[in-house]
Amino acid sequence: MNGCDHPGLLPVEEALARLLALAESAPIAGDEQVVLAEADGRVLAVPLVAGLDLPPWANSAMDGYALRLADWTGEPLVVSQRILAGSAPQPLQPGTCARIFTGAPLPEGADTVEMQENADVESDGRVAFSEPLRQGQNVRPQGQETRRGETVLPAGTRMGPIEMGLAASLGAAELTVRRRPRVAVVSTGDELVPPGQPLGPGQIYNSNRALLIAWLKRLGCAVVDAGILADDLELTRAALTGLSDVDLILSTGGVSVGEADFLGHALREEGELALWKLAIKPGKPLTFGHFRGVPVIGLPGNPASTLVTFGLLARPYLLRRLGVQEVEPLGFTVAAGFVWKKPGNRREYLRARLEHGRAVIYPNQSSGVLRSAAWAEGLVEVLEGTTLAEGDSVRFIPLSEIQA
Repeated sequence: MNGCDHPGLLPVEEALARLLALAESAPIAGDEQVVLAEADGRVLAVPLVAGLDLPPWANSAMDGYALRLADWTGEPLVVSQRILAGSAPQPLQPGTCARIFTGAPLPEGADTVEMQENADVESDGRVAFSEPLRQGQNVRPQGQETRRGETVLPAGTRMGPIEMGLAASLGAAELTVRRRPRVAVVSTGDELVPPGQPLGPGQIYNSNRALLIAWLKRLGCAVVDAGILADDLELTRAALTGLSDVDLILSTGGVSVGEADFLGHALREEGELALWKLAIKPGKPLTFGHFRGVPVIGLPGNPASTLVTFGLLARPYLLRRLGVQEVEPLGFTVAAGFVWKKPGNRREYLRARLEHGRAVIYPNQSSGVLRSAAWAEGLVEVLEGTTLAEGDSVRFIPLSEIQA
């Protein structure tokens, strides 16, 4: 699809490309040291470089017997020592073998380990090997995983349990990470009420605030809760002015076309609009701009639209500002377990789950139905101008790819 297919609407790929370019032009500045236990979800500011070989010495991959293959003629060997993990072995006596356990250092002179299942201990204590031996078998050589001075994790890596374990294996007690982005969450609309308060006529509880604050915290952001703004241009302008010390203002609602588009009015009057209206469903009225130099993302107010646009567009933008390169969610192809008869002029993301290997969609795909996302396991992408029959291939994006 191009701009001529639906005038005024920006294709999803182009919108994401623009957002990522804007993110790269405004990286989050500032680093900090954190202890390893607090690094989960943080982004490395400098590469993690190995300060030692891993493993630091050759060791056994099996419980068994270590020997020098050239010493073995097919006859049983005397066991000259017993080596446990964490011990310092003596050099291997010529013509002998050593009882060794998984992870234990190989003694000097040994080059082969035979697993205990292929060894028979004779009555005199010598060990006979029943299978042919190959030099180096069952040995983890020094530096097999990494060598001293090698970059193990590049800057821009987002730390998770596996990366933290790898850092620990290299002895890294502290890491240099990007500081937490400060993100202000602003909800707009006279109809919104915080949970716990009584509802008045025409009012609803504000679900987007809880959704976005939790999501931003998972991304490692420091969240500024700017509350709910009434539908008033002056109040909107004043609230945005008071958020000059944040890295991003994230607003929900107030970005549709019309008289109540107070966020858009404020950006046009005292800032700039870089993106406006996308060829995406749900979520067309997404806005990106700046208010007095502070980036602003205006998300649609309907909760399913908020979820889709934050997960597919705002989240990648934030991660790229932190230096993360791989920011787009991974998806995979599955068979459609539904029929889609009406081709649309926007890219659609349907709340769906997998049943018997096929994607089935929630019966109500309204942008106001957040329950559909709680039921779903992912999003099915339906391209512009596409119809689907059962069994057709569709791209399925797990929610786990955009929520963490």
